[in-house]
Amino acid sequence: MKNFLQRPLRLPRLRPYVPEPDDPPIFWFNSERDEIVREVVRRVVEHRSKSSGQMEYTLNEVAFHEVERLEKQKDSESRESLGKWRGLLRRVSRMNDDERRDALREIALNMAKDVAGNFDPRVYAFAGHAVPRLLTAVMKPASLPLALVSGAPEALDKMLITEGCIPKLRRLAQIGTLIFVPTHSSNLDSVALGYALMREGLPPVSYGAGKNLFTNPIISFFMHNLGAYRLDRRIKATLYKDVLKTYSTVMIERGYHSLFFPGGTRSRSNLIETHLKLGLAGTGIEAFARNQARGVKRPVFFVPTTINYALVLEAETLIEDHLKEHGKARYIIEDDEFSQIDRWIDFFRRLTALASACVIRFGEPVDPFGNDIDDDGRSISPNGQVIDPSTYVMTRGEVKVDGGRDAAYTKELGETIAKRFLSDTVIMSSQLVAHVLFRALVKATPGVDLFGRLRYRGEVSMPIDDLYREIGEARDALIALEQQGQVRVSPSLRNETPEYLVDRSIAFWDGYHTRIVARRSGTDMVAEDPTLLLYYQNRLVPYAQRIAPADLHDVATEIVRMERR
Repeated sequence: MKNFLQRPLRLPRLRPYVPEPDDPPIFWFNSERDEIVREVVRRVVEHRSKSSGQMEYTLNEVAFHEVERLEKQKDSESRESLGKWRGLLRRVSRMNDDERRDALREIALNMAKDVAGNFDPRVYAFAGHAVPRLLTAVMKPASLPLALVSGAPEALDKMLITEGCIPKLRRLAQIGTLIFVPTHSSNLDSVALGYALMREGLPPVSYGAGKNLFTNPIISFFMHNLGAYRLDRRIKATLYKDVLKTYSTVMIERGYHSLFFPGGTRSRSNLIETHLKLGLAGTGIEAFARNQARGVKRPVFFVPTTINYALVLEAETLIEDHLKEHGKARYIIEDDEFSQIDRWIDFFRRLTALASACVIRFGEPVDPFGNDIDDDGRSISPNGQVIDPSTYVMTRGEVKVDGGRDAAYTKELGETIAKRFLSDTVIMSSQLVAHVLFRALVKATPGVDLFGRLRYRGEVSMPIDDLYREIGEARDALIALEQQGQVRVSPSLRNETPEYLVDRSIAFWDGYHTRIVARRSGTDMVAEDPTLLLYYQNRLVPYAQRIAPADLHDVATEIVRMERR
């Protein structure tokens, strides 16, 4: 396996694909790529060259940040480029306006070329056969040899479940531009979501991916050929952020369906994201306004989407990273092995250790201003009236592009998406089992703070019969909340017995995590690893007080307080 992963993937020699008129928009991307890059550069240079002082500041800022970054890297890129950026810092004050504009254009062009993605319809067709095999292998390691040979997706279809308004989204994809905005728990998200879109007949999307992920030869092969554009998070210059946002805006203007993770990075605590980073999502509003100003009436639809795992690939690394940031010096890692775990756990090194299940829920779409969308793609106001979303971007009867106004709309859109995340989150069995066990730990340790409780490894237990009872009660409470539209419950959690849910969760954890999360001891269940119990139970924090029985309400309140501190 190791030698196989180290070999670069190459597409078999096939005839070039000629897009058909009814193909998804992104099938046409490669024919427009150079034009898109030119338009991005034109807009960025125009925006940044309104005065001599602005150009000088922009060039100084990008050169300063690049010198700072490259001096720290001390690698081949540093050796090749550091001198160029130092030279620019020395020269920029002596340049005339034409020289500054030329330098600005060259830098923006290099950035835009590095960002711009690629799409090969042949790889998309190939992925329809290859991705089910790989995902099946990840989610059910016992099937790895068969999955790599047979390609039969039946096992995956049972483990990766899709829910929500999928037929409606298929219709809307023909009317306007879809922007999927999902929760983000794992580096597996884009692979799982991409396959879900393909399986459900939804169009492929353009999406941003951290440049570091392109170092994995297999992941890089698919991302590079399936619409991913590269985000280099090491680059701090505002010019680079301008290039990214402009690229996204131009893509949406041209009708390319897109995907953004509004949480920014993976949720390290496993809490449902509420504080969203909407810089790229805001480009959907700007793209809509620009199209309206040009007389292009294509609507834009945002689709809040939740990706829900019974087992998270990088859980150990993510929760450790969260606690180190949350607790600073108060959090002491007692096991040196875990202090050395890489923040990115290589996907393929874990194939033989993971068993998982995933529910992807596509929520009801909204327009760029947070209004609901009906089946015909019309915006519906809170009072149920059909409204014209173009009126939101008008000033004195004329459509205008206004950054300040659109920033306010973006904030309101973010609030709507965050609310949808809460109501469309699907609670998994492992999360509920972890919550009930962690709740027992909190009850047994009154007056102890979070970091003190995390040191109670294997010291708190609860009778197994009490565990079954409380899981059943909590499950019933969650189903009641689901009926009120406040949360969702996975099919397994809804239909299986508490005994099965506990056994399944223990099997999940024992089959993957290097640490024992919980274990049976006679007639008791022992909370062996409070840290991982915290991670999985955090998905239920927004609902903890509403599903707790009266005698445990204070305990649930303490759980909520711990994560708010």
